Amino acid sequence: MDSLDALERKLGYRFTDQALLIRALTHRSAGGANNERLEFLGDAGLGCAIALWLTRRFPEATEHALTLMRASLVKKSSLAQLAREIELGEHLRIGVSEQRSGGHHRDSILADAFEAIVGAVLEDGGHAALEAVVRRLFATRIETVDPTLARDNKTRLQEWVQARRLALPVYRVTARSGDEHAPAFDVECRIDGLGVVTQGRGGSRRDAEQAAARAALERLESSDGG
Repeated sequence: MDSLDALERKLGYRFTDQALLIRALTHRSAGGANNERLEFLGDAGLGCAIALWLTRRFPEATEHALTLMRASLVKKSSLAQLAREIELGEHLRIGVSEQRSGGHHRDSILADAFEAIVGAVLEDGGHAALEAVVRRLFATRIETVDPTLARDNKTRLQEWVQARRLALPVYRVTARSGDEHAPAFDVECRIDGLGVVTQGRGGSRRDAEQAAARAALERLESSDGG
């Protein structure tokens, strides 16, 4: 059994209950107690810790912008990269079939194990320990999070057309369907002078407008060379 001292040093946290750490590193393919429940706990705990950090760092950001920034930080590929940086794969306990197929290096397994580690820290040391580990591991990413994510699609589109002294986009609801509990809105985004008309759909008018603005941005930035 490999020593977990190096991993704990990279986490900046020493487990009181080493069994929690071992379970966090155990994939279901290995049989017995595995990390799925800790993964569930870690997913929630990580999302909460990152959300709290972002709201403090970006006090003027909208809920939509904060959601985008959080998503960019906790998506599977980002967590897998973090797992590689702390060499988490070297400590994973996985079944023989997963070993043969390169499971130690697979994004999905690494990301899930990373969340399980976070869950184990929360279980072992509470919220203060969780926040300390998250701050240690995510510090650089939080400080360098893409600033464009702090501006929603409608704001970015407005800035794009204003920079070129064009008329502002006009949004119009073209259809509404569904019942009161699950509505669906279709919105058209039109930019006069460019001949650009895009459509967006969402569960609210705002979401539909954001989707239409995103479609317009993708078309304009593509034709503009990015």
